[in-house]
This record gives sequence, structure tokens and C-alpha cells, in this order.
Amino acid sequence: MTTLITGGARGLGRALVENLSAAGEPVIATHRGAVPEALASGARWLKADMTDAASLAALGPSLGETAVDTLICNAGLLKDRHQDIDSGYPPELWAEMFAVNVTGVFLTVQALLPALRRAKGAKIAIISSQMGSSTRASGGSLIYRASKAAAVNLGRNLAVELKGQGISVGIYHPGWVQTDMGGPSAAITPAQSAAGLIERIHTLGPATTGCFETWDGTPFPF
Repeated sequence: MTTLITGGARGLGRALVENLSAAGEPVIATHRGAVPEALASGARWLKADMTDAASLAALGPSLGETAVDTLICNAGLLKDRHQDIDSGYPPELWAEMFAVNVTGVFLTVQALLPALRRAKGAKIAIISSQMGSSTRASGGSLIYRASKAAAVNLGRNLAVELKGQGISVGIYHPGWVQTDMGGPSAAITPAQSAAGLIERIHTLGPATTGCFETWDGTPFPF
């Protein structure tokens, strides 16, 4: 059962690669920079930049006839902390973060549709955030919140589009994770989040496609 993970070289992506590789499952992971030496032999690595459409389009052909059973759209960007609403949030930051958190997700799915169709009962997991829920509108990080809300909406609509093709789509909040994005004071480790997410993805299917859940299986409001 082959899994492809975007943004696999660090943070939560790295924990997902480590978990699945340790279980003996074939893993393909994308990276933008250097691959940590400890991960180099645990997966097949493909270079991809989530802001570069040509880079993402090349993912499909690079797989040849490989079937992808699970695609985990993990790569994400949070760069708008502490922006001032009067003078911050410049348009180029909106463009960059939406390119990674929304457009890049869609283009990755689009590029990998042939590989997903080659698998039986393929799954797509979109890592969004509770900050993309309208019930968590507490202000701050406006671009990140808007982009993650868009990712939730994208996932819900992809679930409808792809259900007839036997491809299920789940959207997940990974928890507050001790990564560069979450910070050292976060509630759970990357390994804990990865284990919970993998369990969620294993249970994903036609009956639950379009779900929005936390890493521990709690349904999350849209």
C-alpha cells in the first residue's frame, strides 16, 4: 500500500514518513530542500516545490505506472503571525501562503489522479487546521486561517467529485504539534500526531469521505 506524503522532510511530514517506513510500508515523499540523512533510506524522495506548478505537474509522470493508495497533502505554510491589520498582510504573503496551502494541494491531487486511479479504493488526506473552522474565528493569522478554511472547502468538494471514482477524501486537524510551526510548548509530539492521523486515514472510506476530524478521531465542525 504505497503512500505519498508532501512536505516529508521535516516536522509532521517527517514523523509520517518515519511511522510508515518503520511499519514496512512503501513511502514516497516530496521535499523542497535537503533530505535529512536519517530519512534518506526510508522512502523514495521526489523534489517538489508547492509554489511551482510545473514542479507539481511533474510528480505524476515521475511515478511511471506506480499506484498510489494514499496521498497525504501535508505541506503547509504559516508566515503571518503577528501581522498588523492596519499595515501588515501584504498581497505577496497572501499569494505565497495560498499557493502552498490551497493551490498546491489541488495541483498535487490533480497531478496524482492517474496514480490514485490505478489503486483500488485510494484515499486523499488533506492536513488542514482547526484554524480553518468558522467556529474558531478568534482573529490573528488571517491568511493562514483563510487558506486553511479554503483547504477544508476544497477537500469537501473533492470528496464529492471523486466519490464516483472510488477515491475517498478526508480533512484533518493534526493537533497542536511540537514542530517549527507549532512551537516547543505545543500539546503533542509529531510522533503522536502522525500515529493518530495514520489511524484516521486507515479508517477513511466511502462512508466517511468528506469528513473533517482531529488527529484523535474527534469530528470537527466546519
